Amino acid sequence: MKLIQAPTREYRTWTTDSRNWSRYQPRAGDIVIATYPKCGTTWMQRIVGLLIFQDTAPIPLMEVSPWIDRRAEALVEEYFATLESQRHRRFIKSHLPFDGLPIFDEVSYISVARDGRDALLSWHNFASAFPPEILDRLDHNGLCDESLGRPFPRPCERPADEFHRWLTESAMPGGDDGLPNVSFFHHTRSWWEQRERSNVLLVHFNDLQQDLSQEMERVAAFLGISTGGTMPALVDAAGFSAMRRDGRELLSVLADQIDGGHHRFLKDGRNRKWEGAFRQEDLDLYQMKLRELLSPDCAHWIQNGGKATDGPPRPVERTDIPGR
Repeated sequence: MKLIQAPTREYRTWTTDSRNWSRYQPRAGDIVIATYPKCGTTWMQRIVGLLIFQDTAPIPLMEVSPWIDRRAEALVEEYFATLESQRHRRFIKSHLPFDGLPIFDEVSYISVARDGRDALLSWHNFASAFPPEILDRLDHNGLCDESLGRPFPRPCERPADEFHRWLTESAMPGGDDGLPNVSFFHHTRSWWEQRERSNVLLVHFNDLQQDLSQEMERVAAFLGISTGGTMPALVDAAGFSAMRRDGRELLSVLADQIDGGHHRFLKDGRNRKWEGAFRQEDLDLYQMKLRELLSPDCAHWIQNGGKATDGPPRPVERTDIPGR
């Protein structure tokens, strides 16, 4: 297997450490699901799991599809042991931009995007549910890292204040926005610029909402997976109502770690709830950043979804990848 591009940038926040990927041993057919936080990560993990296993039974996604760049020293060994032991086609979670990942020719990369205003509001709801033990662990991560050197920034009480901070402060030295995560604008641009690669697929949250069946067909074609007559059942199992119904099993341990459990994590999946929640001057700043930091076609796509390339990505040509 050929390494096309090594990581060109290091990302370290309270939740993420890109250095973990230095231990990754790729396997032909691996799938990396790389999203900005709260842009449809768990949804795409569920979709890919359904396509691989051809089984609608819920699986513990956080265990089957480990988050390699998660900043949790005690779990890193466990994550890599899990990956090494798996004999089905592996799918891995990441929150890194393209330039923070190793890119291999026989690994498939799926990036899911969403309007940043929706993503930020969803993040605020999620982070506001962190119990003391999670906050303590995040504090430890920040205080032990010289590039951060501070506790985890507590979520603002009001979403409008969280949105302003996200637009104007950075977790990383030299950055301009994204606190407490990486820059949304850089993350979006980094994957958009790779959309013509044969082993990269861009998916938009809006399109998953509007035509889940069509998007799952796109993902299956990209991964070279034939579903036969099982697709209708798989689509039903990937719907948001089914995700909420099965959330306890899908999220496993995470469901017990946040206030409100899986119902809080999988709140409702709706968009445009930010309307009326943010100040106009910050909405104007968001639009200005879209214009200045993204190309016009990328800025339009991130807010609306739809076609991201001139043609469908070519499927990965593998016929000997094991299923379950």
